[in-house]
Amino acid sequence: MKVLVTRPEPGASITAARLTGMGYEPVVAPCLAISRYTAELPKNPAAIIVTSSQVIPALPERYRNTAIFCVGDATAGRLRSAGFNSVISASGDAKDLTALIIAHRLPGSYLLAVGARHGLALAQQLRKAGFTIIRRTVYAATPARTLSPAVRAALQDGAIGTALFYSAESARAFIRLNPPNTGNITALALSPAVATALNDLPWTRIRVALAPTEADLLAYLT
Repeated sequence: MKVLVTRPEPGASITAARLTGMGYEPVVAPCLAISRYTAELPKNPAAIIVTSSQVIPALPERYRNTAIFCVGDATAGRLRSAGFNSVISASGDAKDLTALIIAHRLPGSYLLAVGARHGLALAQQLRKAGFTIIRRTVYAATPARTLSPAVRAALQDGAIGTALFYSAESARAFIRLNPPNTGNITALALSPAVATALNDLPWTRIRVALAPTEADLLAYLT
């Protein structure tokens, strides 16, 4: 069975390799393109807040031993693989991340490293809770303008039985591409927010991961 992967790179290739190892044929169609920004980052923040693994290339080596709070376990694993030694995962969503940060309450200022237009509500909530938050935009996600002819043909021919969606932003970008024949596809959403973003298209059904991890998402394939 062919499985559509809509997340941006480098995650798309990582997921594709995992699907291949499970015996599925991935069809990679990143719906967002990532561009990097150079931002002025604080020298020694008390902690760093990460909402996406896309920020990792922007984090300098001097942060290797700084506490990093992140939303999910997949991002935590990538941070550790990149050499960061003090990573704390909320193993959930933005609400879980907020609760985790408040529970630890380290003294000093926090760097919130995010994508363009992301993290505004999180920063506001933490500031209301008494935290000093330095929000910096280190990347931007631009929606794809077209589906490749091969991906559109696979959709049109009914060759794709399942589509994976990791963020509401990717889901909305996919919808804007006017994909054909989605009524024959099961959409797998990483969270309820992602599922809500998919409601503007017909699907065989939409299934939401029991926890917001790739393992829980891909469990529906087995």
